[in-house]
Amino acid sequence: MTRIILTIALCLSLITTSFAQETREPGIEQIISNQLEAFKQDDFETAFTFASPNIRNLFQTPQNFGSMVRQGYPMVWRPSDVTYLERRTISGAIWQKVQIKDAAGATHLLDYQMVMTESGWRINGVQLLQKPDVGV
Repeated sequence: MTRIILTIALCLSLITTSFAQETREPGIEQIISNQLEAFKQDDFETAFTFASPNIRNLFQTPQNFGSMVRQGYPMVWRPSDVTYLERRTISGAIWQKVQIKDAAGATHLLDYQMVMTESGWRINGVQLLQKPDVGV
């Protein structure tokens, strides 16, 4: 009887692990990484291709998009270190939390909203999150 229970527990563990790997979407991280790499090269045309149709319609041109990023998100334009944190679904939207260290060494938390399009995952918006207060 103990052997059967252990076998069932092992099977459930393997199924759960497999499911967790299937729900992980490396394509999301790759799209964000590709856009960040394009920003580092000042290649706003390529960076613009990773934006969702809504974002592309809003900014109209890669130059407008690049200006917004340089002025509003300098940590994204010139990141020195990027760490992917948890991914969540909130009200049906997929959000990828990303920790970015800027060129000056300051750490920023950002939330990337991702959408699936005919071309694959695309970035539908980025919001800067408040850093949690650290207790002394």
